[in-house]
Amino acid sequence: MPETFDRVRQVISFLAARRIPPLTLLVVPGREWSASQLEQLHKWSEAGHPLAAHGWIHESQPPRSLHHRLHSALLSRRVAEHLSLKGPGIVALMRRSQEWFVLQGLPQPSLYVPPAWALGPVARPLLQTLDLRWVESTRGFLHLQSGQYKVLPLVGYEADTAGRATFLRLWNRFQVEIARRSGRPLRISVHPHDLQLRLAGSLQRLLADKWDFIHDPTLA
Repeated sequence: MPETFDRVRQVISFLAARRIPPLTLLVVPGREWSASQLEQLHKWSEAGHPLAAHGWIHESQPPRSLHHRLHSALLSRRVAEHLSLKGPGIVALMRRSQEWFVLQGLPQPSLYVPPAWALGPVARPLLQTLDLRWVESTRGFLHLQSGQYKVLPLVGYEADTAGRATFLRLWNRFQVEIARRSGRPLRISVHPHDLQLRLAGSLQRLLADKWDFIHDPTLA
């Protein structure tokens, strides 16, 4: 997002210094993008960083359903914007998000990542009307045309409270163990402020471990 752009630069530089290959950049289209920021998105894309559509504004309406209230309290706070919508509205948001890239002269994304990985209540026939290949969730990657899931473990480090840090330490330990035992790729999610938050040390130790980093987990 424009608001986190400087932090994203730091993360990209931090990973590049560790010879980690290009990462997928999640872009929130409906914010106030400057011309210089859009130019930098072009440069990152040309340098090999795939761009993925990531919601529209990354903010949800006040929760109405019990599921949304619980999700907001435990996981997403106010960013799971899909959970404010029903199926047609979700698909319309996803289509608008993807089309923004074309309007900016950027490559059209084949991957969509809903904010907080919360896709919301939408039927697969509706999803299949989108010109997308994959949708990512906490479970893995959903291939829209076949309906098949590529199930992959996931770690995250966005811990701004002690409670979140405790939960994520346990979650990450479990996910790393799944990856090691199964031989499946481990998805490493890095949010813009993670290098300044409570689990920054854990993230750096994980990245320093002996992994074979791959460019695109959907191809593994």
